[in-house]
Amino acid sequence: MRPTALNPLFASAQTISGVGPRVDLLLKKALRLPPGVTEPRVVDLTWHTPTGVIDRRATPTISTAIPGTIVTLEVRVLKHKPSPRGNNKAPYKVTTEDETGRLELIFFHAEHSFVERQLPVGEVRFVSGRIERYNDQMQMTHPDYIVAPDKRDDLPMLEPIYPLTAGLSGKVLQKACRQAADKVPEVVEWLDPAWLAARGWPDLKTATSRLHRPVDAGDVSAGSLIRQRLAYDELLAGQLALGLVRARQKGQRGRSVSGNGKLRAALAKALPWALTGAQTRSIAEISADMAASHRMLRLLQGDVGSGKTVVALMAMATAVEAGAQAALMAPTEVLARQHLETIAPLAEKAGLRLAVLTGREKGRARDLVLQHLANGDIDILIGTHALFSADVEFRDLALAVIDEQHRFGVHQRMALQAKGRDGGANVLVMTATPIPRTLLMTHYGDLDVSRLDEKPAGRKPVKTTAPPLERLHDVVEALKRAIATGAQIYWVCPLIESSDVSELAAAEERAAHLKQFFGDAVGLMHGAMAPAEKDKVMAEFSADRLKILVSTTVIEVGVNVPNASVMVIEHAERFGLAQLHQLRGRVGRGERQSYCMLLHKAPLGETASARLKMMCDTEDGFIIAEKDLELRGGGEVMGARQSGAPEFRVADVPNFVELLAAARDDATMILARDPELKSERGEALKTLLYLFECDEAVRLFRAA
Repeated sequence: MRPTALNPLFASAQTISGVGPRVDLLLKKALRLPPGVTEPRVVDLTWHTPTGVIDRRATPTISTAIPGTIVTLEVRVLKHKPSPRGNNKAPYKVTTEDETGRLELIFFHAEHSFVERQLPVGEVRFVSGRIERYNDQMQMTHPDYIVAPDKRDDLPMLEPIYPLTAGLSGKVLQKACRQAADKVPEVVEWLDPAWLAARGWPDLKTATSRLHRPVDAGDVSAGSLIRQRLAYDELLAGQLALGLVRARQKGQRGRSVSGNGKLRAALAKALPWALTGAQTRSIAEISADMAASHRMLRLLQGDVGSGKTVVALMAMATAVEAGAQAALMAPTEVLARQHLETIAPLAEKAGLRLAVLTGREKGRARDLVLQHLANGDIDILIGTHALFSADVEFRDLALAVIDEQHRFGVHQRMALQAKGRDGGANVLVMTATPIPRTLLMTHYGDLDVSRLDEKPAGRKPVKTTAPPLERLHDVVEALKRAIATGAQIYWVCPLIESSDVSELAAAEERAAHLKQFFGDAVGLMHGAMAPAEKDKVMAEFSADRLKILVSTTVIEVGVNVPNASVMVIEHAERFGLAQLHQLRGRVGRGERQSYCMLLHKAPLGETASARLKMMCDTEDGFIIAEKDLELRGGGEVMGARQSGAPEFRVADVPNFVELLAAARDDATMILARDPELKSERGEALKTLLYLFECDEAVRLFRAA
């Protein structure tokens, strides 16, 4: 049970003053909600970290105010000069003064009654905003704040700046985040007192309060004592959760699963190429784990195009040979159906019975799949989050394969595992994002690791170049030549629709532009499309009826069209290294020589330049992963690639790796002394686990 003191944090965001259904809908877009959470909660506002502050502490007189700066002034309202009727372009002016001079407040398209209420003639008001000089007159256009003397404390002298979404005002979000921080309770300290004192970190309540009510401009920076404290808390919670899972895993008897090899032999025979040495080695490691008496929990990490799906299929065939079932879970519908297309021809030749279950299967079709699954008429079920549903029951699940592990939390992995007999299926998790050694030790500390470090024979290196956007015409000409030889092309854009704020070329605009040259040979795919539309476009591209597929990053993982041999990534400087590597991995899958063009806007910054150079220099995902960690910090490296949102909510800080290593050591020491967290500090740490939603780890040892 979650400690009652934390309950207000896990209530709906609508329990906060000023957050109704409309604002709640906007918060859903603005906040980074964890996997499986669909409605914003108070805690999600608490962890919505500011990106900077507006400093309103300068309180000069009108005559000493420096034009172009943000100031807070105490003024008396002298007179109003409304804009003439019918002339909306003329501003509404309000003349104010202090003992040193006059200041005009300027409002465009203002509602007269609103301005009159805000600034009654003869009254004193505090106004805050950017002051400018215009024709020897001091002016402030649309003050950010206008408050009466008795409400002076409502004016934030250091105003946090938050990531927003269209329609959500900074003031509304700031007010909501402050209220959320107020709901953080006083808790028993879970950090070691000596460690805390040595670092000068504040307690949890103070840290969350100052994050949203900074008393110093540096309070919101990623290197501040406040952010460091909260980052460490999040990392420690994660390390403790992994440690508890690992201890329980090692201590539990599993189920020995081994087969006679017939299905695997049939699959190997059906493959159009021989298995690589790395694939053969990984299959042997997985088979040995499955046959052992403990439960398997293994990570299969392989570079782009290294053949993870075939290894997973061999493992699933082992479970079927033993008379049981297997499941393969992917993070998106596109990827789940891609797995189905890859696996189906091989499975058919080996006599394996497949089915797919995503959010799209409904009504009679879904009921039929569930019925066959429960009866044991399905050997392998491929699906998305839909596999978690309570009504999905296997006759005998012996192996759960989870693809793109970094998109799922530990608790989701365990939810699928629990569908096995006695709650204990063997688990194989896969990732195409090569993981740096540092993070492998810490973030995946509860898994044994198999590594695919060879590519199937016959694959040619992808030739990578980085032309500037000014050479767009040359790129289009090169595509014409490529299409003439029978090639197909991916063109990836980072945004779905146009934005006044952003210079990024939108996918829709780019598709329209390319259609001027290539007509109906251009298709478009993005995340906002209905699943059936995405499938249709992908099928057209796979069948070579479309020559160019303009897309957002929905094609990043798992999409497999061997004839596609050119990848153009527009605004490549805006992507992380790992993501660029993932996107490039969509080409180079056939016999044709493949190319990747990293279109970028010059001039490049130092980090972006290093990224693009690394991409041109190497195709080795493991080298790229180490460089990515160095350039970006660990919070983002482990991030959810599709949206670009980091997996960590407050731990995305410059010294992530050092904090993570310290958290790992701390968690190891704690669990060695107090494996069930029964001591005074152990009980406090349980609160930490609940705060960062590692509840499953707490339940684990209670259920053991």
